[in-house]
Amino acid sequence: MKQVKVFAPISIGNVSVGFDSLGLALSPIDGHLVGDLITITEHSEYELIVSGTYADRLPPEPDKNIVWDCLAAFNEALAGIGREPDTLQLVLEKNIPVSSGLGSSACSVVAAFDCLNQYYGKPFNEADLLQMMAVQEGKISGSIHYDNIAPCYLGGLQLMTPDPAQPALTIPSSDEHYWVMAYPDIIVSTKAARDVLPEQYDRATAITFAQQLASFVSACHNGRYTQAFSYVKDVIAEPYRASMLPGYIEVREKLLVNGSLAVGISGSGPTIFSVHKTLEQAQNAKELIDTDYVTKDTGFTVICKVDHRGSRTISDDD
Repeated sequence: MKQVKVFAPISIGNVSVGFDSLGLALSPIDGHLVGDLITITEHSEYELIVSGTYADRLPPEPDKNIVWDCLAAFNEALAGIGREPDTLQLVLEKNIPVSSGLGSSACSVVAAFDCLNQYYGKPFNEADLLQMMAVQEGKISGSIHYDNIAPCYLGGLQLMTPDPAQPALTIPSSDEHYWVMAYPDIIVSTKAARDVLPEQYDRATAITFAQQLASFVSACHNGRYTQAFSYVKDVIAEPYRASMLPGYIEVREKLLVNGSLAVGISGSGPTIFSVHKTLEQAQNAKELIDTDYVTKDTGFTVICKVDHRGSRTISDDD
């Protein structure tokens, strides 16, 4: 019986310095697969099964699950190229919380489309899939943007472009640095986090944003990562979102005083990140965050490095 299984990793949208323009895929250093998995199998009828740590946080009805929408969209795309779809069972293993700032909806969408494309022998190229993924993820987040979709699918650090034929460009990223990711298990919806942002920004803010993003990208291309992290400051969203995250402002200051190279809100929150040069520094930051920010037993803090692979097929042994 034909079967394909795909894993999609967590990601940071915005990376503070690049609102809607930068995204970074991450994997825990302990080797655990933190993200979503989709398994597709030929079946007698269409079926969606949801399992995993955070399955209970999704609606039980298949037609209210974004993966079901992905299946319908993919079948429509197949029909557009003259292909007949098979009848399939999809199993979603949901291992990251929704509205977490970890690219939760992007993980489900990317895993679904990548798995379907693999199942049918890759009838669509990367640009085609990225566009389909972004449209479906936009139904959850409220607007079409690629800053979680692209790194989750392609891996690494991705810079979004205005070119639909190549919506993302890979930017060099450091394999040496550690990213401490902290999820406090409070609810901050992407839509609500966008609603607090102003409709317009003044000229000074626009200039600062452009200078910081350009400087960050340039420093990354030249391998000057310590310099690059010094530009990781958010003048677009964080000034308006920080107050939505209890304890964030205080823990950010403590982390920076204790040597963090950069601290920021992951996507629209509530997950935050802190960047460190050594594992010891990252472990110390994790202890501080666990005390001052992740106060619920249902929250978690995990030390990661850059995931260069993005979504990929895996075996049952992985």
